[in-house]
Amino acid sequence: QLIDTPGHVDFTVEVERSLRVLDGAVAVLDAVAGVEPQTETVWRQADKYQVPRIVFVNKMDRVGADFDRCLEMLDTRLGINAIPIQLPIGAEDQFQGVVDLISMTALVWDGANNGIEFTRTEIPAHLLERAQAAHHHLVESVAETSEELLDAYFENDNLSPEQILTGLRTGVILGKLVPVVCGTAFKNKGVQPLLDAVVDFLPSPTDVPAVTGETPQGDPAVRHPDDNEPFSGVMFKVQTDPYVGRLSYVRVYSGKLSSGDTVLNATKGRKDRVGRILKMHANSREDLTEIRTGDIVAFVGLKDASTGDTLSAIDAPIILEKMDFPEPVISVAVEPACKADLEKVSMALAALSEEDPTFRVKSDKETNQTVISGMGELHLEILVDRMRREFKVVAN
Repeated sequence: QLIDTPGHVDFTVEVERSLRVLDGAVAVLDAVAGVEPQTETVWRQADKYQVPRIVFVNKMDRVGADFDRCLEMLDTRLGINAIPIQLPIGAEDQFQGVVDLISMTALVWDGANNGIEFTRTEIPAHLLERAQAAHHHLVESVAETSEELLDAYFENDNLSPEQILTGLRTGVILGKLVPVVCGTAFKNKGVQPLLDAVVDFLPSPTDVPAVTGETPQGDPAVRHPDDNEPFSGVMFKVQTDPYVGRLSYVRVYSGKLSSGDTVLNATKGRKDRVGRILKMHANSREDLTEIRTGDIVAFVGLKDASTGDTLSAIDAPIILEKMDFPEPVISVAVEPACKADLEKVSMALAALSEEDPTFRVKSDKETNQTVISGMGELHLEILVDRMRREFKVVAN
């Protein structure tokens, strides 16, 4: 599953809850700006949850794009072991493709058919020396991930592409290495190798250590990523859908569950029946009858469940790590455009504050106004815009 989250500081809650439930992350850098202050914040959030990551340097076709500067900033600002596994062929409007440093070939996009097809060719002569030096650096870094690879490296002074992939995967999952790839998403150049890198290097649910939590009595408890363990999952997002009602997004950490089963909300200590289970796509959804370890799905029909709650099997309750949300920093008064909409506004605000833990609503008794608080002006503007779009109510 892929979750796309805005990196903007106003939506820090989206980053927090995504990192809490995901096994790996792709950090997207702007090739011109490099590591921005917000990149550092998001990187620290990922450190907190120990999420393995790879870096994608995007917008290589923009004026001022500089891959080497991005690598340098990753080193100086984030202090990480960033290993380029690609080099760009050209930059700005001359950006044509990438050199794959693992197989030592070049991937070139000709610009036709929107970047769907590319050709594998030999590395351009002017890049060969640089590519060999970068390949040597890659091999050295990978060799340090295990004794086996180190021995192979000393014997042959090189490693096969398969050995490099294995070593990189190990290094990424342990959090020691961060592979860097590049491209331009707008022209779809470099997207296929990025998806390959996600598959090759980021962990599957079984590569991640078992999750730890505690029983309602406070004793430590563990759940391994295994279908045969008792069911456990974390609800990381609530969404109000105009067609199906309230959706609760859940990441399954262990066990399996069928639609119609009853689960225990261990955080609140109450039982709940799962009506429908939906697999969510960007603009459509499909019904599922059963889910297993590692799935990310939406439940319909959960009452009173809120962001961060742990759902578990009734006979094996466990409470997993909660999420921390920052306090709102800005408040504004809000009122309906016409008096008749007063009730609609309060219903819309209640639904939105249920979805977003960093958004608060309160009424000020002295001024008789409804005050909403959030993480920034953009945050509140978007929420008021959503009231108009989704709840058909206009507010000032």
